[in-house]
Amino acid sequence: MPQALVIREVSRPVRLSGQVVDALRGGIESGELAPGARLPTEQILGERFGVSRAVVREAIAHLKSDGYVETRQGAGAFVAARPGLASFRIGHEGKVDAGDLGQIFELRAAATSTARLAAERRTRGELATMRAALDSMARAIGDGTDGAAADDAFHRAIATATHNGYMQRFVEFLGHHFSESRRPSWTDAGRRAGRPQAAQREHERIHAAIERRDAAAAARAAEDHLRGSAARLGAGPAARRTPKGGRKT
Repeated sequence: MPQALVIREVSRPVRLSGQVVDALRGGIESGELAPGARLPTEQILGERFGVSRAVVREAIAHLKSDGYVETRQGAGAFVAARPGLASFRIGHEGKVDAGDLGQIFELRAAATSTARLAAERRTRGELATMRAALDSMARAIGDGTDGAAADDAFHRAIATATHNGYMQRFVEFLGHHFSESRRPSWTDAGRRAGRPQAAQREHERIHAAIERRDAAAAARAAEDHLRGSAARLGAGPAARRTPKGGRKT
């Protein structure tokens, strides 16, 4: 028998499937729906939530992609043995709010080793790709156009130069969620505040360190860029500097 779940009919203003996802995920995280428990059928869930079976189906698919449930052919949907640990996602339904931004910067701090590895492993071609992205940003600064895409391309080029497929995908994942936060720097207000110019100077230092294969300097420049980006967006210090002794202060 499906485990009991107290459900109230959801309201209509917000996307229905998202509300169903929140309710079911809340039941799973609270233990109301235990690992291994079979979820009620689409019809039963639809009746309890006051939504269509198509909405329930979409919510179940979302929970499955997030690693909260698993489906078995002919048996239905079940709570995963380790809910939420089979996938990684930032934000809610692809959206990142202001409260997430500081944490995302801290997460990006864990990825600053990409610059270190890029300095050790980059090829001449990869260095040229970074240079092309920097030149595109410089033109955008001079023309008053949007250089956010070139900014993304620069960081992807660094990740590619690590020759680490997992790191490339992680940086691409972060970039997908972080890309929108770069755009305010390229607005008129951002330009008047000098945001793209400051970021460009930081990018140039990263590139110079990678070019001369100075791994330690590349990592420091990447951390400085991270801290500067966080400060410019009002997210506060994103990472604490690691002194020469290796211990964080």
